[in-house]
Order: sequence, then structure tokens, then C-alpha cells
Amino acid sequence: MNEIIAKEQFSENVFMFKVKAPLIARSRKAGNFVIVRVDKHGERIPLTIAEADRKEGTIMLVAQRVGVSSGKLCDLAVGDVIEDVVGPLGKPTDIARFGTVVCAGGGVGVAPMLPIIQALKAAGNRVISILAGRTRNLIIMEDLVRKSSDEVIIMTDDGSYGQKGLVTQGIEQVLRREKVDRCFAIGPAVMMKFVCLLTKKYEIPTDVSLNTIMVDGTGMCGACRITVGGQMKFVCVDGPEFDGHQVDFDEMLKRMKAFGEQEKADMARYEADRSEREAADESREAPWRTQLRKAVSPKERMAIERCSMNELEASVRRHRLKDEVNRGLTLEQALTEARRCLDCARPGCVEGCPVGIDIPRFVKNIERNHIAEAARTLKEYSALPAVCGRVCPQEKQCESKCLHLKTGRQAVAIGYLERFAADWEREHDMAAVPKTQPHNGRKVAVVGSGPAGLSFAGDMAKLGYSVTVFEALHEIGGVLKYGIPEYRLPNRIVDAEIENLEKLGVTFVKDCIIGKTITTDQLKADGYEGIFVASGAGLPNFMNIPGENLINVLSSNEYLTRVNLMDASSDDSDTPVPMGKRVAVIGGGNTAMDSVRTALRLGAERAMIIYRRSEAEMPARAEEVKHAKEEGVEFLTLHNPLEYHGDEQGRVNEIVLQKMQLGEPDASGRRSPVPIEGAVETLPVDLVIVSVGVSPNPIVPRSIEGLELGRKNTIAVNDDMRSSIPYIYAGGDIVRGGATVILAMGDGRKAAARMDEYLRSQH
Repeated sequence: MNEIIAKEQFSENVFMFKVKAPLIARSRKAGNFVIVRVDKHGERIPLTIAEADRKEGTIMLVAQRVGVSSGKLCDLAVGDVIEDVVGPLGKPTDIARFGTVVCAGGGVGVAPMLPIIQALKAAGNRVISILAGRTRNLIIMEDLVRKSSDEVIIMTDDGSYGQKGLVTQGIEQVLRREKVDRCFAIGPAVMMKFVCLLTKKYEIPTDVSLNTIMVDGTGMCGACRITVGGQMKFVCVDGPEFDGHQVDFDEMLKRMKAFGEQEKADMARYEADRSEREAADESREAPWRTQLRKAVSPKERMAIERCSMNELEASVRRHRLKDEVNRGLTLEQALTEARRCLDCARPGCVEGCPVGIDIPRFVKNIERNHIAEAARTLKEYSALPAVCGRVCPQEKQCESKCLHLKTGRQAVAIGYLERFAADWEREHDMAAVPKTQPHNGRKVAVVGSGPAGLSFAGDMAKLGYSVTVFEALHEIGGVLKYGIPEYRLPNRIVDAEIENLEKLGVTFVKDCIIGKTITTDQLKADGYEGIFVASGAGLPNFMNIPGENLINVLSSNEYLTRVNLMDASSDDSDTPVPMGKRVAVIGGGNTAMDSVRTALRLGAERAMIIYRRSEAEMPARAEEVKHAKEEGVEFLTLHNPLEYHGDEQGRVNEIVLQKMQLGEPDASGRRSPVPIEGAVETLPVDLVIVSVGVSPNPIVPRSIEGLELGRKNTIAVNDDMRSSIPYIYAGGDIVRGGATVILAMGDGRKAAARMDEYLRSQH
């Protein structure tokens, strides 16, 4: 009895619980409520029964975290037992065939309104439901309301969803256009007051459901008394529904503030204790983790099939440059996929993550439907979880260490779940700012706003430093903006992650080239005690073959920068870009896939990948190759360009290809391509995009006197990511020569930790 069998988070502080209570479920009617006591020390609080399932023997309760008692309830998880649930209490709603009825629910008031809407509709009424909240994330149970309503009007104070305005504005637009026979209003007391003032003007009978302070809920204590029509009434036995035109709302509002100051003090203490409990409950042995492991056996978890990512149809997406291909998981998919995680005692996935995310903790929080907590966990380790969930090669990192693989099954879809949690937090306006240490009054500078720089900036801000990021381009994000197309990583996602860093206190300066606009010596003189160089690898490599300087032979960097950063394909952009009909992309990495798929979206009739090895050796993610094939990209593997031919205007019109075969492995372990003698073919092309790697941009390294350089103008660093100049650290492509987003972020995190140690040692 009273066991929580399902829980769903509607918004930051609003939760739905499905509770086992067969006797109450059997007797409940629309308008009834229950008295709940969370634990042996809890107070008795009233909650309306939003739904009941007689067959299942369950009732649905919706609670908002406003005080200690409701906070305790909201902290309970599936499998927990509520100490006491008594009911059904109160008089049922007076349901009749009125005609046209307006049902106005404000915030959590939608929950008690739902059964009334259902009953009114079943009685043959025309039901117009008006749902209201301050913001979009406070509009709850919309789908259920729509099933029993003839019309639904959404009102939000900030205009983030539906119409901008108050619930009364939504009601009045209905009253002005048609005859309304009755109105029901449930929500905050002040909302119900103004609804009643409005409907009284129009002479519309209006019923309200009151949620006053209660102790016993059976008429014994008198705590819930109010004045209705000049007479004293008890909400628990005479209500909870009354003629709203007769309720003394001003008196009610005053009485509800009786314990206001005490509640504030109690809530402050509870939240402090709660934070300590949460901190202590993050280990694998936390009771909730143990409970989850026991709830589903390892055998059952391993029998669950890996979920598939929902995707935009290939026939549609190949024509859409800015529509994301991967659409994300549904809540149901995410909960099921999270259930596959075995919560290993020695999680290999964590070892495989370059930034060391506590993957089991974030996944298990998804399993118990604590999505906000899952997102918070991610943010402890990653400055860019929504980005990483989209573009990181999880199959080669965290997922490659999953225990499922050892049994011949597919790994847990960690990347999909990371994206889900990060997106859910953003879409529900619940983005939490990670905890930061007190500001220490010390300044550090970051050169470059790519993944390494952003990761470093986020960690240093958390450690209490004043962080300024200097970006050479006119947009923040580095390769995330100029290099990765929006169909793979939308700019809005990158912008949201940057906004989160700004909330941490990170300052961004655009159009500033370190080494040109400002030198590192000047930064040092301006009080920056540490500098992290993450200027990337923006210098494209070419093959140095005949015809490579013909018109319309471009590097991937140039092509993608024109399209992604400069929006060259838009009619209102001044930046030009060649729109090839026969496009050859040279290379087999992710950037090559980005280029060829972009060319398709810009109208290419034939788009080809030219790669000198076989598909098995191709460094691109398997998912990107799959998507490219689905969209119609041709793969000419075991082919290598020999030269390009041009027309009389100097524009490329042919590519000469050498057919290859695989020989012995090279130093990287991949089999070396060997030319097949005499096997040469020529193909017509009008656009060639060269994507055979990049080298570090030399501007920053060359501008720092005394800086030790590595191969191809990389910055030489030790194991701490520190350069030959003690206060200068570096990471990402400027050190590696080329790296994934997540590896660059790992460098940023490591550099932040080590620079912090160094700077602390200097004082």
C-alpha cells in the first residue's frame, strides 16, 4: 500500500506520482482529494487525485515543491512508500450537462482540473480548457487535457508557449465570442480570485477548488475554515469546491500566510540538509542505486535491445541544410535504454571517457526519471554535454568499454542518453548553473573558443577564476561553429552551451587575434596570471598534386566555413560558395562526410567520397558513413587522386584517379594503400573538396618568444599540458595536430586542474 510505482518530472519543481492505493482508487470521484503524510515526522498535506485506475488500483498525485513537506514528497523515488495516504476526502464535483463550460487551470491546478474536465465531457458538455503558467515548462498534462476537451487555449506570462498573457485574458476572449454556461477555476488563490472577478462581471456561475491549510482533513480541526457568502465553511468537508463569487479570497490569502516565516526557515534548513544528503548519495552504494540494481536483474537488463536513434527521413533531409538528422530519444526510449546499464562495480565506460564523466550515475538518474539530476551530473564534468552527445565518437571511447560488448551485445547508448539529458534540461528551462568556488580575484586568459578552450574556461570558472576567452572569428564556438554543419550540430545547441558558460561568469571577446591584436606578453601585463592556448588546427593540408590550385578546388575548411559560419547558401548572405553538380570529396574522415553531405544539400546531383583505403579503414564514425549512404553519397574507396584537369577559365572539370589495393599495415596499424599498375580512370567534376587533414595554425605559436614547438608548429607540452613557458598551457589541436571534440575537452579539463595547482603554488 502507498508504494510509488511511477514518477515523472513535469518541470523543475513539479512531479507526478502514481501510487498504489486500491481502496481509494475504487471510491474516488472527480473533485476528491487525499491527505498525505510522507514519513513518520511529516505533516498532513492535501493533494487532489488527478486520476485513478480501478483495475490497476492506483491513483495519480501531482505535487509542487514549495515547502518541506512537499519537498520530501518530491524527493521520493519509484519503489518508495508514502507513510500515509487517506481518502478520498471532500465532496465530489457537481457534474451536470451545463452546456458550454470553461475550465481554467493555473500551474499545478491543471492536475485537479483534469478529472473535472473528463467528467464534464463525459456528461455531454462542450469543454473549453484554458491552461496557464508563467512559462512553458509550467504547462503540465496538456496531452491528457486535450483528449477530453473540445478546445484548448494555452496562456503563458512570458509568451514562451501559446498566447502571451494571463489566464483571465484567455477566459475573456472566449466570453466575448460565445455564450458560456459555467466556469471552473483551479490554481493559485490569487488566480482564482481574479477569474471570479471576471466571470462575475459576465454573470457566469463559477466553481473554484480551494487548497487551504489542513491538519486532519476530516472536519475535526477547523484549520481549513474560510468565509463563503458570509458564513464559515470548512474546506475539507464542505468543499473543496465552492461558488467562487461567494468566497472571501482576501481572508483566505491572509490565512494561508500563517506559517510563512516558519516555512521559509524550515525550507532553508531542509534544502541545506538535502544538499548534504545528495552529495553523500552519489556513490554506487547509495540506497537509490542499490534499489535500482535490485529492481531489475542483470539477465533482464541484458535482454533489452539497444534503442535506435530517431532520424529524419533520408529523402527529406538530403535537401535540408539546417534540419538536424538525429531527432533525439523520447522519454520512454531513454528510460528503457538507461535500464540496460548494469551499474558495474568497475565501470569501463568512465575509463573510456576523456573527461571522466561519472557515466553510471548520470545513466541511473535517467533510469529513475531524475533527468534534471542526470543533466547536473553531466555538467560536473563536461562544459558541452549537448554537443558531446551529438558529435563525440562514443563507439570508440566510453561505449567501447561497455560490459555488454563482452557478451556479444550492443553497448549501452551512452551518447544518445547524454544528448537526451542535456536537451531535456534545456527544453524544460531547467538549466542549472554548476556550483562554483568563491571568486579568488585572479584572472586567466583562453586563446580560442573551440571545445578545448570552452572546457578549460568552464572548469576554471568553477574554481573561482575570472576567465576571458579570446576568439579570432566573429562567432564563439570555433570548429563547433565553422566546421560542423547544423544538420549534425545546430548552432542553437552551441549557443545554449556558451550561454551556460556566461552564467558561470566567463567573458568572451570576439574578433581578437592573440599574437596580432594582443600579444601574450600584453595579456600578462594586463594581469592574466595564466594563459591556455587552444587556437586549433585551422591550416588545411593539400596533396600537392597537379591542378590542385584550379578554381573550385577547395579545402574542407574553406567550404564548410563559407557554408556554416558565413551562411553562404542563404539568399541574403553576401558570401559566395560554389554549388557543384558533380562533387568529389577527397578523404574519409568526419570532416569529409560533413563536406560531401553538405554538397548534396546544396544541390549536387552526384556527390562522391574518394578514399584511398577501404571502408573498413575509414576514420569517420560509422553513423556518419551510414547517413551519407542513405542520402545517396557514392563511395569510391581504394581510389586516390593523381591530378585535376581544368577548362579554359581555369575551373576544375576532371579528376584523374588511381585505383588502389591494400598492402601491409602502416605505422598507425592501418593497411597501406598500394597503386594497381595501369588502373587509372578519369571522372567529370565541377567541384573538388580536399579533406586530408589539417595542421595547427602558426599565428599564435610563432608570436610567443621562447615557446618550444613540436612537429608541424604544434605547441610542445608536458604531461600537465604545460608549455616551456610556465604560465602558458595548451591543448586540443594546437598540441595534438588533430583531435576529436571530446579529446580536446579532456585536454582543457586536465589543463585547468594543473594550472590551478600551479597558480595556487605561486602564492
